[in-house]
Amino acid sequence: MTAFARGKGRGKVTSQPDLPTAPLSNFENEWWAGNVRMTALSGMLLGAHQCHAALMSVVPGAFIVQEVARYQPGIPLPDQNMVFMPHLAALGVGVGAGGEIVDPYPFFVIGVLHFFIAAVCCAAGLYHTFRGEARLSDTPADSIASTFHYEWEDFASTSYILGYHLLFIGVACLIFAGNAAYGTGLYDINTSSVHQISPNLNPITLIGYLFGFTPHGWSGAGMAAVDNMEDLVGGHFLVGVIDVLGALFHIVYRQPTPIFNKRPVFSPANGGWTTSEGILNGEIILSWSVAAVGF
Repeated sequence: MTAFARGKGRGKVTSQPDLPTAPLSNFENEWWAGNVRMTALSGMLLGAHQCHAALMSVVPGAFIVQEVARYQPGIPLPDQNMVFMPHLAALGVGVGAGGEIVDPYPFFVIGVLHFFIAAVCCAAGLYHTFRGEARLSDTPADSIASTFHYEWEDFASTSYILGYHLLFIGVACLIFAGNAAYGTGLYDINTSSVHQISPNLNPITLIGYLFGFTPHGWSGAGMAAVDNMEDLVGGHFLVGVIDVLGALFHIVYRQPTPIFNKRPVFSPANGGWTTSEGILNGEIILSWSVAAVGF
């Protein structure tokens, strides 16, 4: 095909050949495609995850150390443009009576620990990226790594990996809630002190937040409407237990349930709502993961 352009001066029309365009069908192999390039390479995707974890650890670690270095006692943290120290202070780190920071050293220790975590994750990520097998199925059959190989068409393998994701999230929630209730406690803005929190374990109240039902009436804020420490800690206990139970189900059972065998989907091409059979493909699952992080 030929493109036409109007010439200068006398308004003549001249012809120009089409400009070359990049092929779109090979985008999975381009660097900017991100993890899409590795949806079929379980070992490479594991390496990418480890490198991402290292990046997510070293950045806050660096910010925490930098904030500790410029911290000025007696001045509120927001007035010092602090970002990470207020979050750690909310966990009761280095906070004394009246919400005043009495010792900045624990903040520094936490920042340095982030560096160590980043170093371990980075080393693991580089190994799986450059030295390890591109597919975990190529590792020795009796190795732990081989058990985490996945095939998008194999429900058992994806269910197994999902189970461990839920397990780690659930354990993290339980550790947070357990420390708040029985450990060092949390900083309570209502009392301006750090103390142990007695959790509200009423599932009706806690689940009600998902649908906007709060102790003060309906609220469109949903879970963001939580305004007391008891519901906050109790909610983490509830989420932790649900995640651990879901993890055990997906690790042990590994069979598709009816919601996976036949699920409702909205398809404008088919005139609206219809049903789809089979499990989701890797691109859809990755899209959902990115959307969840953004949300």
